[in-house]
Formats: sequence, C-alpha cells, structure tokens
Amino acid sequence: MTPVSTRHSTVPGTAGLDNPLYYLENFETVVCWVRHYHSDLLTADETRQIDGLLNLDAPARALLARMVMRTGELFRVEKFNYPEIGVPVKEAVSVLAANGWVEDNPSIPLKELFRLFTLAELRAALADEISAAGLPATAAKGLLKDTLIPLHPDTAPVDLWLPDVSTQLIRLNHMALFDRLRLMFFGNLRQSWSDFVLVELGHQQYEQIPLSAESRAFDERDDVDRYLVMHRCRERLDQGEAPETLWQDIPTANENAWLESRRGRLLFELGKLAERGGNTELAFKAYRLSGHRESRLRQLRLLERLKQHHEAWKIALAATAEPRFGAEERGLERILTRLAKKLGEASPQQGERPQLTAFTLELDNPDGHSVEWAAMQHLTEPDKPVAYVENTLINGLFGLLCWPALFEPLPGAFFHPFHTGPVDLYREDFVERRQALFDDCLGTLTSDDYKTRIRDTWQRKHGIASPFVIWPILSEEMLELALACIPAQHLELMFRRLLGNLREHRSGFPDLIRFRPDHSDPNRRYEMIEVKGPGDRLQDHQTRWLEFCVDHGIPVSVCYVRWTSQ
Repeated sequence: MTPVSTRHSTVPGTAGLDNPLYYLENFETVVCWVRHYHSDLLTADETRQIDGLLNLDAPARALLARMVMRTGELFRVEKFNYPEIGVPVKEAVSVLAANGWVEDNPSIPLKELFRLFTLAELRAALADEISAAGLPATAAKGLLKDTLIPLHPDTAPVDLWLPDVSTQLIRLNHMALFDRLRLMFFGNLRQSWSDFVLVELGHQQYEQIPLSAESRAFDERDDVDRYLVMHRCRERLDQGEAPETLWQDIPTANENAWLESRRGRLLFELGKLAERGGNTELAFKAYRLSGHRESRLRQLRLLERLKQHHEAWKIALAATAEPRFGAEERGLERILTRLAKKLGEASPQQGERPQLTAFTLELDNPDGHSVEWAAMQHLTEPDKPVAYVENTLINGLFGLLCWPALFEPLPGAFFHPFHTGPVDLYREDFVERRQALFDDCLGTLTSDDYKTRIRDTWQRKHGIASPFVIWPILSEEMLELALACIPAQHLELMFRRLLGNLREHRSGFPDLIRFRPDHSDPNRRYEMIEVKGPGDRLQDHQTRWLEFCVDHGIPVSVCYVRWTSQ
C-alpha cells in the first residue's frame, strides 16, 4: 500500500476510467491534497481520522468512498453491488464498522424506512400498525407515511421496526469531515466528487492552472467553520425552517469580504421569507445587515408598502450618494419620484437620456416560434445575415481577448483543477489586481493584433470552460463575421464597460446582431437589435446597455414585434 505521506501529487489530477477503482483514486486525491496542503486548518482529531482512513485496506477504503459519494448516510448493505472492491461487501463493512467509519444497525425514525424500503416490504412488515391505524392493507405509500409517522415518533433499530425483513442497515459516520474536506479542496460545496469523472469522460475541460501550496481557498479554520454554518443555515431555510428560529444561528459579520458576500445573500433570502411571512421587523433587520446588492431596494419598497414614507425618503436620499450597483440607480430614481409626490418634496433631477431608435414589425407566426427567432428570420438577407446572440457574442470576444488576464494564477483565484474561471471574478478588486494584464489585452485593440490574439485563443482554447465564452454559439464563422464588422474602438468601449461591473454588465446585450459587411461606413457594418414581443418591455439592464451604445455611437435599435393574428 502507498504510504500516507507520499500518496498525493503536486498537481491534483483525475484517475483514468480504465481503473476500476477510479473513484477511490479521485476520492483520495482530495483527501491527500487537503491533508498535505491544509494541515494547519485541521484539528489533531481530524488529522488522526484521515490518517486512519488512508491506512485501511483498499476494499474498505473503496466502499467508504462509494458511500461518501452517494446521497444520504443510511444504506442497505444487501443493495450494494461493487464487485471491483475485490472482497464480499459485508467483509469491507465489518472493517469499516470496527474502525468507527460506519454504525451497524443504527436506531432510526420511521420516516427513514419509507425512503429505504419498498411498499411491498413495508406493507408486510407493518401490517399490525397499518391495521391499528384503521388503514386498508392496500393503502398507498404516501398515505401510510402521512398516517403512521406521527403515530410512531420514536427511533428504533431496523430489526425492531421490520423484524421479518432480511436486511442489514448501516449509517455512515463522520460525513461532516468529508464535507469539510470537499469544501477545503473546491472552495465551495456546489462542486462534487463527480467533477473528476466529468473530466475523464470529456464532458468538461478546464484551463490548466499551475497550483502550489499557496493555492488555497481558506487560510483560517474559522473561515471554513463560518462557511459550513452558513451553508447549513441556507439548507435549513430552503427546507422550510422558520426565519425566526434560523436568525439566531447566522454568524456575525467578519472581515472576510468573500464570506461576507455569502452572509449577505443568506440574510437577503431570510429577509424575503420573513417579509413573505408577515414578520416585517425581522425582514428590516435582515435587509439592513445584508450587503446584497438588492437588499436596500427591497427595504425601501417594504417601507413604502407600510406607508413609512419619511423613513424611506431619508434612506433613499442617502443611498443615491453611493449606489451599490447600476440597477439600483434606476430603482432609487423611481422610488424617490413616487415618494416626492406623496411627501410634497421636489422630485430628484434626472439626467437627460438618449433617444433610442425603434421600429415595428408585423409578422405571421403560425408555428409558434419565439419572437427573437421570428424577427431574425424576417430580417435576414443573403448579404446581411442576422444571428441570435444575446449575451454570448460580446462576452465571448471579451473572454477570448482577455483570456491571459482572466486565468492569471494570482493568489486566491484558483486552488484546484476544476475552475471554470477565477473565484474572485465578482469581487471589487478583481480588475484592480489584474489591471496591467487587462491594459495589455485591450492595448492590442489599437492595431489588428487583437484579431490575431482572439483567433489564436479560439484555436488553442476551444472547448475549455470559461465564464465568458459559450463555445457552441461562438463558431468560427460567427467569430470571423464579428471581427470583420465590429470596429475595434466599439469593442474597446464595450469591454471597458464590462470591466466596470462584470457581474451586472455581462447581461443586457441586445438579442440579435445584423452584419452588413459591404456597408460603406466601417462603423455601420453591424447593428445590434433588441427584440420585444407584444406586452414585453425593456428591462433596466437592457436599457442601460442600449443608452450606453447610443451615447458612444454604437449602432443599436429596438424592434417591437406584433403578430398579424392579434
């Protein structure tokens, strides 16, 4: 057996699927990587547990890995079918039980039986209970569950619940440790052990970033603990627990900006649920403490609904001095305009907005296609192709040109091989940390060098996951049309606006782009077109992009579609 101290690599990789124990190799890649590079964030007991795990025999480790990767913590041993582990499953279970990794025949509540056993098994084993409850022997599983669980609230081993059923039930212990290890490796609990397999199957490719001992998601154990607490709180909230009981378990604020953004989202969701449930006091508390970009507008609308107009006016005026994001500006304008009328105050001055070019199409749509598709088909001409690109084209060109900046291996940006992009992408200092790199990328727009760089990146990186490039849509034909028709100065304008607020500005682009390669004016060889169907209207983030384009001489228009049948 490979010694514990050497069973890790300098760069964590994926196991080949020709290895029948590929999942064990992937599992131990995570465990050993964290054991080696995050040992200062582990307690002595956790370290002892990991070393004990890695010193088990291979069949026991393989079965443990299988259970960790499955859903839940309770398993019927007779349902396991893992011949690749090389020994009878019960033998591996005995090793795990002897070493404290599983509990044999645990006490469980009745509700777990309904998850683990079939209706036929339950009807036979619970016949007396079913009869005593006045239910027919043929009662459906849902009815049995709803009736019997409240009548039998205690826990008991399965051999007492179902004495006539031949089964062995085990409970996986220490799942919290495995969640902690997965979190420390991936930096989130959204990614799972299956990410390794997806790479081997070719379903996903990732940019290969050099990793080192400094490539870590967490530097403090307290940060890991806080993340786990907030994750459990969000799970409880999603499962329907009352915001009032959950409130006391949410951690207090700290200096970690990334964790504070997660805490802000949690508080925002709690506030919405409290508001929906009529607890406006708790909703206000949650919104005030949340740094979420929408929390202030939500708080103001709630104040309006409660007719606390003076308080809302005071908060809204203060917010205009430092809006949290672009969309908040428009929201504040609308709220202040409404409040000014109610309070007899002067309406806030609003800047002059550019006039948008608009036109209307009346179209047939017998086959029920989307309004964008119908407009695209109508507008397309042999020498003026139209494509439905929405947010993919400009974002894609930006992602290709700025690939070196986006995937620069700065500390805290990448810490495992399965990143689709840098983890600090939406943090306030993201661009600042890479300013010289972005300046270099955008500097190529002063000559045709940018076209060479974009084409080269498209060829070399094709298929690799990126937060901005959607490969199936950004075909080579689309790429060449865009490079031929969109002037470099227009790209630079749009790219710099993107960099001003990557989270918000990456959406809101017009639906269609019409290419006109033969137009005599090089600034009019394309046009972006936002399409709106009957009853639809422009959203704020769409309006802001359209107005930006008009202000800077970028050709855009709005197409309103009416159906002839209406």
